[in-house]
Amino acid sequence: MKVKIGSTTISIDRGDITEAEVDAVVNAANAELWMGAGVAGAMKRKGGTVIEEEAVRQGPIEPGEAVLTVAGNLPATHVIHAATMGQDLKADVDKVMAATRSSLAIAEKHKMSSIAFPALGSGVGGVPPARSADVMISTVVEHVRQGKTSLQKVAFVLYQDEAFKAFSDALKRLAGAN
Repeated sequence: MKVKIGSTTISIDRGDITEAEVDAVVNAANAELWMGAGVAGAMKRKGGTVIEEEAVRQGPIEPGEAVLTVAGNLPATHVIHAATMGQDLKADVDKVMAATRSSLAIAEKHKMSSIAFPALGSGVGGVPPARSADVMISTVVEHVRQGKTSLQKVAFVLYQDEAFKAFSDALKRLAGAN
């Protein structure tokens, strides 16, 4: 499913974010920036420990902030580590919104044309996928509707059925996708 807003295509894709061929994949990170389970663990396994090593050197950061690293052996060029939780490993919608905005800001700063997001905060962080979808989709739609974006493609790459359905429903509702 996809929708075009201005020159940007927003898509909802079922799959493995570590295989996304984009300028940057977003990692749902913790504030210490170590890569353990979930999306982070998959990126570290496929992309190599160099991703975590470079991230940890830039941390710790506050939940809601993000940093940029190499992508190692991943098809993407970069990884944006978006901290959605602190040491308590609990995320909430405000942290997810801030982390989404921080990720978009890094993409714009580096004039990236494509970015892929997972369902931030919905794994270890405990945010229900529908809540993550609503806040992430609305933040991205608001960003691209401002019109001054280098991003041509924003993909939400979702591994689990529940998240895929939640993001598809949110895109239909918030951006008029069909």
